[in-house]
Amino acid sequence: MNEIYFDHEKLNVYQKAIEFIEWLENIINRNAKKSILDQIERAANSILLNIAEGNGKFTGRDKCRYFDIARGSALECAASLDIMFRKDIIKYEELILGKNILKEIVSMYVNWIDKS
Repeated sequence: MNEIYFDHEKLNVYQKAIEFIEWLENIINRNAKKSILDQIERAANSILLNIAEGNGKFTGRDKCRYFDIARGSALECAASLDIMFRKDIIKYEELILGKNILKEIVSMYVNWIDKS
């Protein structure tokens, strides 16, 4: 996506969440549908959706509520990756790559919530 239509699209955390969703899509597409894959997909989508909705709120308190939900969804994704690794759905290298993307997202949230 090259054009920016909304303020949330400018955010680094939003772009990083899109990167995670794109990375995850490759894993989901190559595996048979399993409940953990559905769960991590919903949690990954929740990150992105809560960034967008929270960024549109006017008060710091409202923004923080959505950012906190998004951060929780990122942590849920990290736990889901652990499950996927233990069930041999992903390789160790994929676990580390996914967790590194999520670590960046969570770190951005912590800084963001502190400033709001």
